[in-house]
Amino acid sequence: MSTTAPATRSRRADRPVKSERTKAQARLGWLLAGPAFFIMVAVIFYPVVQAVWDSLFSYRLTAPSEREFIGLGNYGTILTDQVFWSALGVTALVTVVTVAVELVLGFILALIMHKAIKSTRGLVRTAILVPYGIITVVSAYAWYYMFSIDSGYINNWFAWLPGIDSDLNWFAQSPTALIVIMLSEIWKTTPFISLLLLAGLAQVPDDLSEAASVDGATWWQRLTRVILPNMKAAIMVATLFRALDAFRIFDSVFIMTNGAYGTEVLSLLAYRTSIGRLEIGLGSAVSVILFLCVGLIAFAAVKIFKVDLARGQGGAK
Repeated sequence: MSTTAPATRSRRADRPVKSERTKAQARLGWLLAGPAFFIMVAVIFYPVVQAVWDSLFSYRLTAPSEREFIGLGNYGTILTDQVFWSALGVTALVTVVTVAVELVLGFILALIMHKAIKSTRGLVRTAILVPYGIITVVSAYAWYYMFSIDSGYINNWFAWLPGIDSDLNWFAQSPTALIVIMLSEIWKTTPFISLLLLAGLAQVPDDLSEAASVDGATWWQRLTRVILPNMKAAIMVATLFRALDAFRIFDSVFIMTNGAYGTEVLSLLAYRTSIGRLEIGLGSAVSVILFLCVGLIAFAAVKIFKVDLARGQGGAK
């Protein structure tokens, strides 16, 4: 008792005392964002609970009277199925590649927008953000028709490259189909990443970079030791948002290949199991696993970057 009490008092003493202004800002934040937050939680909560409940049953929509409680049986069936692991591998591959490429390209675009001349800055930002304003389905169809063996023009344009001819069917084999799918995702979503990184780049004080330059730091040293560390919060947000979105990819795969030739992802597997085969129990189990994977990605991102978004930078050491 005597040991824990001083420790508790010490932890309380270490906590920063919030001013009245800080408390008022917190209350205002909850008043503005609170209603939307609670509505969003209420809307999401019911489908998640329903999916978890349905995943515990052997339940086929065409035979509702044969519904049977089997506990974790659906999860055992899924986790021992090679189709699930293949879909998980494809999903992870698409997520890692698209996020990595988009972060690099997004940072380059952010630098271009940040350094643009004032008179052309608005025009440059608008032009770069055009792809992000296109609906995903429209973008997927555009890329599909570009590479289609019937209506596409890519084969004719790049026939001079080794391995490309007019008869090349990009969607008839896994590697080329995945390349087109990832290219369509990268083209559409990179502007969103660049916008987030631009916000972080704008918060980096120019004095720090100029001081490092005066001290003899190279461009790479200024980038890795001054600019990127001060953009940590923006990079974390961009990585997290894009990784969660990429891991739930559905539209592009559904339109271009419908999961054929080794391109099936987890979202499409859940859709085909629930809607195509009407296996509500199995489909719900796949959806729950997808939900857990997304939660794990969010948890890992927060732990890896160690950013305190409330303070802008820093975090636990």
